[in-house]
Amino acid sequence: MMTLIKKGLTTSVFAALTLFLTGCQDDDKTIKIGTIAGPETEIAQVAADVAEKRYGLHVKIVTFTDYLQPNTALNDGQLQANAFQHEPYLNEQIAAHHYNITVIGKTFVYPMGIYSAHYHSLADLPEDSQVAIPNDPTNQGRAFLLLQKAGLITLAPSAGLNATPQDVADNPKKLQFVELDAAQLARAYQDIAVAVINTNYAIPAGLLPSRDALFTEDKHSPYANLIVIRTQDVNKPWVNELLDSFHSQAVVDKAKALFEGQTEAAFTVTPDTDSTTGK
Repeated sequence: MMTLIKKGLTTSVFAALTLFLTGCQDDDKTIKIGTIAGPETEIAQVAADVAEKRYGLHVKIVTFTDYLQPNTALNDGQLQANAFQHEPYLNEQIAAHHYNITVIGKTFVYPMGIYSAHYHSLADLPEDSQVAIPNDPTNQGRAFLLLQKAGLITLAPSAGLNATPQDVADNPKKLQFVELDAAQLARAYQDIAVAVINTNYAIPAGLLPSRDALFTEDKHSPYANLIVIRTQDVNKPWVNELLDSFHSQAVVDKAKALFEGQTEAAFTVTPDTDSTTGK
């Protein structure tokens, strides 16, 4: 009787252990990734489809409407990855909040643009015009660098990437800077002289960089978006699978279609392979 009980217990423990290990494997094949609502979500969905097809990796997409939540959710373990930010913004957030998160690769450069519903050229801007800019430090600095490149202002040499209105050394048109949440800029531009808008917010509002912007960043911009994960997950098998999926030709094609060729891939495309032959 005791032998039978021991055998029964051994069998039960083995079955429970097998079920536990199987569950862990299944968990490693299901991840959540955060994106900003809009075109970036559509691009992430194509990457998710590639991940499912190539690797059997199930990628669930969680959308956000502001830049603050995706890193917090990632750091807290509510997500396994996010894809929405460039390196200067990420570095600022890590310094401010001590997030334990890590870059695994780049995606695209989405050019920031200067838009106006009232003027056809920046040269037409009258003095004292209002210019709407993002209110978060990194994108605000990016906007000021773009305004400088467009010839509207000159920044102090010490301004760096996080320039503020106080860093404007020369402002010949006496432009007035209005700080707004980045998500509000595409709506506000109708009521203001010009607005400096991130492409991921411009596109859903019907604004195309190639058609509507008076001035944009070019492909040499350092503001390529990133794929970020928790540092503790860097050796997980799904990390390279997710990265390869984002770097697929299908994702490049989707980005080109959504942004009418106004986006630049900041990576080398990973070739598709046949799972049975490896070719």
